[in-house]
Amino acid sequence: MKNEPLRIAIQKSGRLSEKSLELLRACGISLSNGDRKLKSLADNFPLEVFFLRDDDIPQYVAEGVADAGILGENEVQEKAQPVEVVEKLGFAKCRLALAIKREETYSDLSWFSGKRIATSYPVILQEFLKKEGIQATVETIGGSVEISPGIGLSDAILDIVSTGSTLVMNGLKEVETVMRSEAVLIGNKGLSAEKREILEQLLFRIRAVNAAKKNKYILLNAPNDKLQDIIQILPGMKSPTVLPLAIDGWSSVHTVIQEDDFWNVIGKLKANGAEGILVSPIEKMIL
Repeated sequence: MKNEPLRIAIQKSGRLSEKSLELLRACGISLSNGDRKLKSLADNFPLEVFFLRDDDIPQYVAEGVADAGILGENEVQEKAQPVEVVEKLGFAKCRLALAIKREETYSDLSWFSGKRIATSYPVILQEFLKKEGIQATVETIGGSVEISPGIGLSDAILDIVSTGSTLVMNGLKEVETVMRSEAVLIGNKGLSAEKREILEQLLFRIRAVNAAKKNKYILLNAPNDKLQDIIQILPGMKSPTVLPLAIDGWSSVHTVIQEDDFWNVIGKLKANGAEGILVSPIEKMIL
């Protein structure tokens, strides 16, 4: 009998939804239903995707309606459901920040004592205030949090911030970061052995895709009398591949390095005689 697919819940619309689908596609998973009304079955991997509200996903996963889910770390913490955070995914990065009116003078967290703070994340906010010993009133609202100080509903807000442009447009300024968040893969704690195996297969693909994003394949030509110096400069994986060129006294060096490291060492490579430096993206990377 064919095993049941792993049921994974993702946000039904928005940027996080698109990024989640992009990740699944990069993992070689093809979904059969493009309209995303409720669910979609993969053609070439034992996976079924549910499209849900992001704030419902933790409960669905905790109760076993879905086996796994992709959503923001902030939603996982806010809903406080008994789920397992399996993997941080590296996209949809943002922060939950406290913001006040631009004209206010701010010194430290004591400013919030006795104030009203509007948010869609009351659990996270209350835990933060308790930890910091701040007595404040939490006003829970469902949306458009950023307008609440301007209409007299609150003195401050706690909301998601990525670029900060929405705060500026509403006459606010960010003063404290409460938590940093990114997309995470969560799982039901009671997965069967069969479902756990499928989840591990999916994780293997996700890690290969994410490792490739962080690294670049680099090729360069090096004079043999500088070869060891150049190899020492390269912060690559294990030992690079070195092949002789048709021209005497020169070799071709191939390795994989993190993109940020490359920009740090490019000057040193050139100073040691490296030429014809080629940097290429990597589609998948198996560690």
